[in-house]
Amino acid sequence: MNRDPILLTPGPLTTSLRTKVAMLRDWGSWDSDFNAVTAGVRKSLLDIVHGHESHVVVPLQGSGTFSVEAAVETIVPRTGHVLVLDNGAYCKRAAKLTTLMGRKCTLLPFEEAQAVPPTALERKLKEDPSITHVILIHCETGTGVLNPLAEISAICEAHGKGLIVDAMSSFAALPIDARTMPFDALIAASGKCLEGVPGMGFVFIRKSLIDQCAGNSLSLAMDLHDQYVYMEKTGQWRFTPPTHVVVALAEAIAQFEEEGGQPARLARYRRNYKILVQGLQKLGLKPFLDPAIQAPIIVTFHAPADPRYDFKKFYDATKRQGIIIYPGKLTQIETFRVGCIGAINDVEMKQSINAIGQALAELGVSVGTGK
Repeated sequence: MNRDPILLTPGPLTTSLRTKVAMLRDWGSWDSDFNAVTAGVRKSLLDIVHGHESHVVVPLQGSGTFSVEAAVETIVPRTGHVLVLDNGAYCKRAAKLTTLMGRKCTLLPFEEAQAVPPTALERKLKEDPSITHVILIHCETGTGVLNPLAEISAICEAHGKGLIVDAMSSFAALPIDARTMPFDALIAASGKCLEGVPGMGFVFIRKSLIDQCAGNSLSLAMDLHDQYVYMEKTGQWRFTPPTHVVVALAEAIAQFEEEGGQPARLARYRRNYKILVQGLQKLGLKPFLDPAIQAPIIVTFHAPADPRYDFKKFYDATKRQGIIIYPGKLTQIETFRVGCIGAINDVEMKQSINAIGQALAELGVSVGTGK
């Protein structure tokens, strides 16, 4: 195979040639030219959520989970009580990291095939006034379910509770407007719907909270308050930045803006999703979620019921066809996941459907019914 595989995953993603080429230059981490790139990226990120009046954005080295952990530790006081709305694997991860940081944490569980019901949050906040913060995973990529950010935001605002949004797999694709969806913090990363490369997260923090965050974090490297203060003062990162990741993200954002921004990106992902689902259904593969709550980000499919199906063999067979997919994250039902995001369009989606069909045929797997 002479080309890179198509990454049908929720990140890392297939990136454009322009984004790859942007990483061919070396940058000095304190150089004024690199500082200007960082400043431009921060401005562009605030543009996307219409957040210049209400929020600041703080970049952080590392994967998206680094930034989730940093956001919780920076935003939530040590006496805080966090409620995690749990309908999937990444919700449980948020609860685990919150607990590890010594914050009181309560899980409010829901079915994995169900979007978080706002009425349940309303009841819980009335029952337990000690709750200070709510964590919502906007798009729970364990299944692909889309949770109702606008409704959850309104309830938290009405009850005076801080809202921390993990928008890792939704930011820049699904509409998020800080003017109409209030939040204390919102977290995303470079290697998702902006179609950059992995290695940098970023956290939008409500301006009115920044000063209150001083001293909350017990970590030096993960203290977003210190990162923000230092960056505002010097224009520089406190510690060695992921220079190539930052400049790749700047180039990816330029392409995002050329494409038409969030509405255009969502439209392309929706086309990818429609092609994917229709194509795999023709092969006999059934999506796990009701389309009404499915985000066009990553789709979970029931595994074939044929006893010859084995995910590892299926994965290897699709990889030989130039396609990388993801295993399922459900505990009770065997599934696999296929992404719709990245620098891909109709052509790559149709190639991927053909590759999946050929892989199943190679394994002799019948896909008439799902498990």
